[in-house]
Amino acid sequence: MPRMTIGYSAMLAQLAPREAVDLSIHAERHGFSGVMAADHFQPWVPQQGQAPFVWNVLSAIGEHTTGDLGPGVTTPTFRWHPAMVAQASATLAALHPGRHWLGIGSGEALNEHIVGEYWPEPPERINRMFEAVEIIRKLFDASLAGRDVRHTGTYYRLESTRLWTMPEVAPAIMVAAAGPVAARRAGRNADGLITVGAPAARLEQLLASFSKGAREAGKDPAVMPKVLQLHLSWAPTYDEALAHAMTEWPNGAMRFPHGDIRSPYEIEQMARLVRPEDFEDRMLISADLEEHRASIQRYLDLGFDRIYLHHVGRNQREWIEAFGAEVLPALSH
Repeated sequence: MPRMTIGYSAMLAQLAPREAVDLSIHAERHGFSGVMAADHFQPWVPQQGQAPFVWNVLSAIGEHTTGDLGPGVTTPTFRWHPAMVAQASATLAALHPGRHWLGIGSGEALNEHIVGEYWPEPPERINRMFEAVEIIRKLFDASLAGRDVRHTGTYYRLESTRLWTMPEVAPAIMVAAAGPVAARRAGRNADGLITVGAPAARLEQLLASFSKGAREAGKDPAVMPKVLQLHLSWAPTYDEALAHAMTEWPNGAMRFPHGDIRSPYEIEQMARLVRPEDFEDRMLISADLEEHRASIQRYLDLGFDRIYLHHVGRNQREWIEAFGAEVLPALSH
């Protein structure tokens, strides 16, 4: 079974580059054992206020920490050709051997529409994602073997080439999935699964589908990483924790798909309809550290071995120190 990781989710939609680096260092010093940082071109809502380039930030974090590094997730299908993501990933892994894993997602219009291409429906986006994974895998494997590779597929072409900078071992490829069909395909085609906090029944279904796909490909799902990003809000009082969620992360309470929305200002308008009860079963808001510990432990007990915690509030240092002292030491896997 993979080792347990409770990592820090450096939410780049909220954090300036230097702040993300400094907080990641602070998190490691208080017991967090890795960093996940998502690839955003824009924040979800203007209040969040940031969107630095994920690969630069992860490289800087890696120079000052010792834990694992994951862009969870990047989208190698619209802004990026898969070959460019493969090159970025291989370079980060060469800089920080044994620490980097590559998280792949199908994308949101918020980030991907900027190149002005047609924005397809979810089934096509998922198919594009898995073709991108195929290309990245081909590049990793061929480059480690010292040979060129080419690809002609439904959505992408790759002329004969290789990655000239590679680590000794290629990064693991994790695929983000929110539904059972994509999770099963992830089990067949990826090295691990990524998803976000959700009701237990839904996550059990995802994990079962992922395991089924892995077994279909002759792999052992028990040794494959299962990554969870968990959004939460904590403060010394419930009212403060709720204010953090309502102000900084209202998109976390929207009970409808928002992958087709192109502007942070559109999401901001929709967020005016968010009520406190909309966060139920989607994000724990609590001043009780034991309640947060129990919530995280339930996800570990479901079978997730890497959980990256995203506290939505601006009181990041206070939260890191409180969780480092009271929550992380009490978790078991």
